[in-house]
Amino acid sequence: MAVSMSPPAHAHDFLAGCGWQGAEILPLAGDASFRRYFRVVRGDDTAVLMDAPPPHEDPRPFVAVAEWLASVGLSAPQILARDLEKGMLLLADFGDWRLREFLDDDPRREKDLYALATDVLVHLHQHPPMPGLKVHSLEQWLEELKLFTDWYCPAVGLEVDAQAYQAAWQGALKPVAEDGLSPVTVLRDYHAENVMLVEGRAGVEHFGLLDFQDALAGHPAYDLASVLEDARRDVPEEIEDAMIARYVAATGQDQRFEQAYWALAAQRNTRILGVFTRLWKRDNKPHYRRFQPRMWGLLERDLAQPNLEPVKAWFDEHLPLEFRREPWSEAA
Repeated sequence: MAVSMSPPAHAHDFLAGCGWQGAEILPLAGDASFRRYFRVVRGDDTAVLMDAPPPHEDPRPFVAVAEWLASVGLSAPQILARDLEKGMLLLADFGDWRLREFLDDDPRREKDLYALATDVLVHLHQHPPMPGLKVHSLEQWLEELKLFTDWYCPAVGLEVDAQAYQAAWQGALKPVAEDGLSPVTVLRDYHAENVMLVEGRAGVEHFGLLDFQDALAGHPAYDLASVLEDARRDVPEEIEDAMIARYVAATGQDQRFEQAYWALAAQRNTRILGVFTRLWKRDNKPHYRRFQPRMWGLLERDLAQPNLEPVKAWFDEHLPLEFRREPWSEAA
């Protein structure tokens, strides 16, 4: 699925209908889905055009979550105009500074900004989950893990014991699902490329949130693992450990949270190894292969935790080292 960055034919009519006639439409970004983003420029004014074309995409979840996040005091793009039938949204423009590029330019701010990323989650988790969200728990975690055996293993030429794989994960994740920690709104893709630094806003509102349309009601450890075990940039281990401690101190959590953190980080990283392989094989996006060595480094650190020993044993038996980073070294 090669993504064209030419605006859809009806984009100019949509913009004219919401008062942006004659605006220039510039490519901004595509992502791992069919969604595309464009910057709309009219004189000194800018906005962002989201193209979420049906039937592949539905912008309604994005709108609902954006409005809810704003209602609880976080920064999500304001919806300036919408045509839900054609999958078009005009959004307020958060500017050019993504957290990823800002930290690449000034790594001295890393600890401070990851502290703020943690504080955003502390703030979010003070509120009950957004009404109407689907649940993200054991059944969904196990289903997502099939992406690894369905896509990654065949891609590297391995036949594995999928039943033993699922049994190992069931043993590791069932205690997390039953640990009694209250569910929260899980953004699911919270990382440095989905956070903007918004000028003129302070505290948790300084972070502009993106790509949250797949939000679910799930475990409070999931999004912290997402931002600290980032598929696209290295986060130092000492910062990861410090931010886990920061979250625990701010929320009064106990050892159940940290055990869940490592298990869900491992689950997420295993799933992503499968997702990135599928994006390459099915969707013709080979550039995702370059992230795989980092994913293995993260996963191996997760699997070193004592509560994940059965899962580690499965990987050690079925995925020798030459089937981990090595197949992806040239792409990286």
